[in-house]
Amino acid sequence: MPSPKSTEIVRATLPAVGGAIGEITPLFYDKLFAAHPELLRDLFNRGNQANGSQRQALAGAIAAFAGALVEHPEARPDAMLSRIAHKHASLGITPDQYPLVQKHLFAAIAEVLGDAVTAEVAAAWDEVYWLMANALIALEARLYERAGTPDGEVWSDCRVVARLTETAEVATFLVRPLDGRPIPAARPGQYVSVRVELPDGARQIRQYSLSGHPDDALAFSVKRVTGTPDGEVSNHLHDHVGVGAQLTVSAPFGDVTLADGDSPVLLASAGIGCTPMTGMLSHLAATGSTRRIITVHADRSESTHAFREDLALFTGKLPNSVAHVWYEHPEGPWPAERTGRADFSRLDIPAGTVAYLCGPIPFLRSARAQLLDAGVAAADIHYEVFGPDLWLGEAE
Repeated sequence: MPSPKSTEIVRATLPAVGGAIGEITPLFYDKLFAAHPELLRDLFNRGNQANGSQRQALAGAIAAFAGALVEHPEARPDAMLSRIAHKHASLGITPDQYPLVQKHLFAAIAEVLGDAVTAEVAAAWDEVYWLMANALIALEARLYERAGTPDGEVWSDCRVVARLTETAEVATFLVRPLDGRPIPAARPGQYVSVRVELPDGARQIRQYSLSGHPDDALAFSVKRVTGTPDGEVSNHLHDHVGVGAQLTVSAPFGDVTLADGDSPVLLASAGIGCTPMTGMLSHLAATGSTRRIITVHADRSESTHAFREDLALFTGKLPNSVAHVWYEHPEGPWPAERTGRADFSRLDIPAGTVAYLCGPIPFLRSARAQLLDAGVAAADIHYEVFGPDLWLGEAE
């Protein structure tokens, strides 16, 4: 916890820092990349930098952490820290990178706020920064140890041994380590990072959820991203990576994982958010689970619904499982009550249900609100979001 003096200074200056965070974070990244262009080229997601989502996520994380320390100085926002630590570990972030962030972040704060950043103010916010940084460093060290990579070298060269077409936009890649090492252990719901070299020489990294748990390979699924800008890595994988190709893949990470036990489970997804839910469902089917399982999925149509056949297959194998699917624009005969957006009020959700959500943020917000209305405890609603988490500090 911060010192009492620092707590009061941060409480007094949080409105000013929070109000200016939208100016501070772009300036921070500009300074960081000017000094270390290799970080933009080989570590940070250039697409998320271009559309500003990574910058918004950093701003949200800083504000959420500082606000939590001020309001509850006796406790840490562990859910937020865990999520960030897992993402950092999947990128191989090491302790020596934290001073770089501190240097350029505080230079940006001083430039934006000017004379308001006195020595005392700078010292108080420095204390907050290092409380967060050191907590993350400790969490990441434990994750590396657990993954068998205590030095943070999480990467393995892998061979693509199979490629499956799920829809016109989604492909699944199965990979094995080139050196014959065993497939790294993974929990249902986790993801891997994939690093590819692009035509301009940049080595860009993206995270993809594990969509199944075969014994002899890691299986992850990739949706082609189109828009402004197009997905650099997803399009490269779709257009240039087939069976026999080589990819650099991280150990599995991710804190939204299927918990053991016998409580009822609800798996809710929209669009490509079905990927980690399919991984969880396949695990439940493979282990012959007798838990009560409710699967909810929302999609544009039948043809865009990845793992549609798998959903039916796994649900059929599980004795206490039921699936509910909504399509916004069904392509054939489809029940009117299952057309449009997912409506959880129609479901029979038993007491004690633990829910796992994945999809776009509007879906997550709607699903969480409906589940709370249905009596699901807030602590039992877990979510995964693809890309920078712009919801940090709001949903938990």
